[in-house]
Amino acid sequence: MTDFSDAMSVATSGMKAQANRLRHVSENIANTDTPGYHRKTISFNEVVASGRPTGAVETGRVQLDQTALPRVYDPANPLADATGHYDGSNVNLLVEIADAREAQRSYEANLKMFDQVRQMSSALMDLLRK
Repeated sequence: MTDFSDAMSVATSGMKAQANRLRHVSENIANTDTPGYHRKTISFNEVVASGRPTGAVETGRVQLDQTALPRVYDPANPLADATGHYDGSNVNLLVEIADAREAQRSYEANLKMFDQVRQMSSALMDLLRK
């Protein structure tokens, strides 16, 4: 039964990591027009136990995209400097939508794996009871 629990643990870690990624992507989308906002990114790290990889993943630290902020010309904006410019956001909505779709599909794949393992485990338990 440990193989089933290991497989479920791997799938669960993938779902948690992708849910965390979706949270940061949604924050980026919400702040597309926020002046001075830097896009957030996260990385995934493999979980190692007793010096051996487990197959599970976890999210790393949140990083801020250091790409230069675009200068926006809007003299009526209260944040504008003497030249009428202010720093915009470095969020690219197209990239964020693509990242959200990828994270969603990865989450669904992990969920499907979790469900398959659960069904196999249940079928095995039914066989053992007979």
